[in-house]
Amino acid sequence: MGKKIVLRLDRMMVERRMSLNELAERVGISNVNLSKIKNNRVTAVRFSTLAAICEALDCTPGDILELEDE
Repeated sequence: MGKKIVLRLDRMMVERRMSLNELAERVGISNVNLSKIKNNRVTAVRFSTLAAICEALDCTPGDILELEDE
């Protein structure tokens, strides 16, 4: 059994009380693309996008990325 990286963006958004629309606007990506990231429907995220998300949520990548068993 291997490991996979899971995005916990939804948890951080709740903690920061930030809506999907507000975060998408701050990051500069579409609501659809941010929703895909939030719901783990992507296989890759650009570092620039990850950095913008972390800046908007005042967090680090480790706060929203988690390693778990497949």
